[in-house]
Amino acid sequence: MRAARLIKMVLLLQSRPSMTGPELAQELEVSERTVARDVLSLSEAGVPVYADRGRSGGYRLIGGYRTRLTGLGRSEAEALFLSGVPSALREMGLADAASAARLKVSAALLPELRDAATGAAQRFHLDAPAWYQEPRTPALLPAVADAVWDDRRITARYLRKDTEVERQLEPYGLVLKAGVWYLAARAQGDFRVYRVDRFTAVEVPDGGKDGAEGPGDGGRFVRDETFDLPAFWAERAAQFARSLLREEVVVRLSDRGVRLLPHVTERAAAEEAIDAARSGDGPDAQGRLTVRLAVESAEVAYAQLLGLGPEGEILQPPALRERFAAAARRTAALYTWSQIRTG
Repeated sequence: MRAARLIKMVLLLQSRPSMTGPELAQELEVSERTVARDVLSLSEAGVPVYADRGRSGGYRLIGGYRTRLTGLGRSEAEALFLSGVPSALREMGLADAASAARLKVSAALLPELRDAATGAAQRFHLDAPAWYQEPRTPALLPAVADAVWDDRRITARYLRKDTEVERQLEPYGLVLKAGVWYLAARAQGDFRVYRVDRFTAVEVPDGGKDGAEGPGDGGRFVRDETFDLPAFWAERAAQFARSLLREEVVVRLSDRGVRLLPHVTERAAAEEAIDAARSGDGPDAQGRLTVRLAVESAEVAYAQLLGLGPEGEILQPPALRERFAAAARRTAALYTWSQIRTG
């Protein structure tokens, strides 16, 4: 533990011109007295740490004691610091490892490139969760992430509807979608997707001796090198979206309604319906376009298509049309003069 702290202190001092005792204590999560003792130990070990005395003093390395990475440009350095998603790393239990890696890179960069991390962080930020949603980190996420990184099989208990099932999984990758964690895993030869927050238990075999593979390999599996996580996720996400659209409604749209439709319902389904209508009969004499729209259900269609207002007329099914007509009558009643109360 102390050795790791001493290494981190050296990396911190390599990445900055100097640091005060309180700054080092905060970064290392120790007392200033411990910082002073660690500095003395580094000096005795031959690391040239110099202490500046006085109110504006601090600690710094002297004699050019640092390692440099050559050939790394500013844009490359900024891209490197953009590659991590802090909240995701923290939830997977990798925040400390990521911090150490950034320190090592920062310490090795040329002085004129050391503001790359700050510059990138001040210009770009990924906010993964959706609006009005409080993200919750699944309790078993760190264990699943460890298995993903180490290519280890897991035995997982998983809630499927109201039933708990047990599965032997080869965990290939994790995806963070709108604040929800998903696991892409191979089970019985097929790749599937699981919501991590539905895992109730995860067992990971102990590592094999010296990390060796083969018999007694501690449960490691041989990864299919052709597996492409982004491509797999994109395909499954598209399949999932299509699988939800089990019903169909017919809507007559104004020009503005055509523009609004992809914003109030599933975009791909809306664009497909609009393209099909345009390539078919096209707009009618009033310039309105009648589309056949795939929807999840009549209930979902009602909630979504209300957003069209007068720019869309429901034609089919009849029950949904009558529901919209009733909603229109109630809305009109709210805005009649007889309903306005003064006083």
